[in-house]
Amino acid sequence: MKELTKGSPLKLILTFAVPLLIGNLFQQLYSLSDTIIVGQTLGVNALAAVGSTGSIQFLIIGFAQGMTAGLSIMTAQFFGAHDYRKVKESFATSIVISLLVTLVLTFLSVYFIHDILMLMNTPAEIEKNAQTFSTIIFGGIGIQMAYNLLANIIRSLGDSRTPLYFLIIAAIVNILLELLFIIVFKWGVAGAGYATLLAQLFSVVLCVIYIMKKIPLLQIHFSDFKKITMKFIGNHLNVGIPMAFQSSIIAIGSIMIQSALNSLGTNAVAATTASSKIDQIATLPMMSFGVAMATYTAQNYGAAEYGRILKGVKSALLMSVSFSIAAGLLMIFFGQPMVMVFVGHVNKEVLSLSQIYFNVNASFYPLLAILFIFRNTLQGLGKSIVPTVAGLAELAMRIGAALFLATTFGYAGACFASPLAWIGSCLVLITSYVKSVKMLKRRQQEKDASELATNS
Repeated sequence: MKELTKGSPLKLILTFAVPLLIGNLFQQLYSLSDTIIVGQTLGVNALAAVGSTGSIQFLIIGFAQGMTAGLSIMTAQFFGAHDYRKVKESFATSIVISLLVTLVLTFLSVYFIHDILMLMNTPAEIEKNAQTFSTIIFGGIGIQMAYNLLANIIRSLGDSRTPLYFLIIAAIVNILLELLFIIVFKWGVAGAGYATLLAQLFSVVLCVIYIMKKIPLLQIHFSDFKKITMKFIGNHLNVGIPMAFQSSIIAIGSIMIQSALNSLGTNAVAATTASSKIDQIATLPMMSFGVAMATYTAQNYGAAEYGRILKGVKSALLMSVSFSIAAGLLMIFFGQPMVMVFVGHVNKEVLSLSQIYFNVNASFYPLLAILFIFRNTLQGLGKSIVPTVAGLAELAMRIGAALFLATTFGYAGACFASPLAWIGSCLVLITSYVKSVKMLKRRQQEKDASELATNS
């Protein structure tokens, strides 16, 4: 466990973000290994089938991830305030909420997956594989919910390294299982799905063992569940649900874009599948700085260290925006050769479309860096409604791109969906952050005046 309420904000955020970054990189290996192995061994159609489910997974799994991230913010605030009894009660409450959400999400996603794929205009030649892969992944939502909850709770106590170690191990297991299931057992895209779930289950077991042996503060008992009140559940849901819906709102826009891509053909889907995997890796440092700010802000807000929050935001913006510029240039000039890892050098159309993807998206990386910092800072303050409104702005922009730009300008128009979404979101987030700055400065002044009066 580590408190983020003392010491240099820049150093604390950086040291907390680096394990997050490495962990996110290995988490991406789950989907990245799927893409490489499936693309190279099963062909472009299988690659498109797995890729076409990405936005649906973002909708369902993203809801689960957003929910657990929101629940852990409450835990971080109690930890920052040194209210350790509430830390245990918060963890117990999060488990109950997560179990209920898992049951609902699993039923809805598995039952309606075929209808969703049809509504998305999934090409006939990839529909069967897409449904097979999605059914397996959604059937294991409970595993993914459990890992995200445990990892986020551990991070809320200032420990971002331990979840990293477990992810590294799980990523290696995932790759080995994929090679076994796809190449040796000949299970096709189903093998990729089963490998991913089994690897994540392994990381869940590691998290549980670690908590039982190393973190007494999170070792809860039946008595902790008996202390849960409806008001306490409501407080957690007030943060968790908006963050969950925020992820899903963004995902709905992605589904709209995926539908537009499906109508442009298999090559467009394959190009986006491969390019987006590389794009996701390039933007992970920006995301990691953002996630670090959520925990940093929550702990300092709970400890009433309001001035430190503002210093942390400045440091995070400096690091994240600087990186985004370098990453954008790297993607524009070297992104296309990376796509060859997925599809080889034979399919010229896929490579050409991937260059368009990188030219458009990478040019707006600095805007994405700002978005991550402000959104997570506001979430750390408990202002979960504002990021949800920002998500609605993103949705409106993506729908506009799907309905108008993609149909008018083709693939290039569809690629502008993300940059336009970032613009819409930033307009909302920046306005709210400016108001929050005034609030934090006022509270810090009140705190300083109170301490001065007490000392005198």
